[in-house]
Amino acid sequence: MIIDTHQHFWKYNADEYGWISKGMEKIRRDFMPADLKKNIDRTDVTAVISVQARQKLEETNWLLSLASENDFISGVVGWFPLADPEIEAILERYSENKNLKGVRHVLQDEPDPYYMLRKDFNRGICLLPRFSLIYEILIYEHHLPQTITFVDKHLNQIFVLDHIAKPLIRENVLSPWKENITELARRENVFCKISGMVTEADHHHWNENQLKPYFEIVLDSFGPSRLMFGSDWPVCLLACGYEQWVEIIYRFIASLSPDEQKQIREENARNVYNL
Repeated sequence: MIIDTHQHFWKYNADEYGWISKGMEKIRRDFMPADLKKNIDRTDVTAVISVQARQKLEETNWLLSLASENDFISGVVGWFPLADPEIEAILERYSENKNLKGVRHVLQDEPDPYYMLRKDFNRGICLLPRFSLIYEILIYEHHLPQTITFVDKHLNQIFVLDHIAKPLIRENVLSPWKENITELARRENVFCKISGMVTEADHHHWNENQLKPYFEIVLDSFGPSRLMFGSDWPVCLLACGYEQWVEIIYRFIASLSPDEQKQIREENARNVYNL
């Protein structure tokens, strides 16, 4: 049994999804729950967490509506204007929706690499524990130093790091990502998704041996009790199929004890997202 903690839906158009750039033709189409269900039905995945792909409240509303209509969508990580002076009232309006599990902002695309340290943004983060919402960190590896500072401001907040902080897998570079990820993992309120790795490699010429050192570093840093499986479907389709990624993760965790494997596959997700 597996819980997929990271996947997206969208009705594609170029204006709404400008980040789907040249060379990403495979994902320039609609991806809806019925499409994902076909994939998970061929695997041990039984539930998913749907994550925002647009920075609009409309996106959060849409994902919550999809979750209400599809039993296998167990939770939503939406977007909210955390720096808005009215953010407390906005969060209050959503507080009774049990499908809302967390919040994400696309920090990796902010022109200011220190956006996460802004006072207004952090004021919004401070409100999340009151509403039992986790915060998902979407960054590139060069954002890790300021991310450590950011996390240290919020000792009572549960954080989930997406895509192991997008290291330079294509170039086979480990440092300083390795040192920074090890330091971040010392914060016990930070969890990490094993996701998004294949798309940080060369989409057409990657192999498992290239990915393995990055997996081993996050396993050593976070341990089995703070790692979770994520597919990053449909973005992963740029480099590998859904079933293929599930099989790779099975091989990566094969040397762990049955209890440790179960933690990564499902138990950590149940605990973090309160499923």
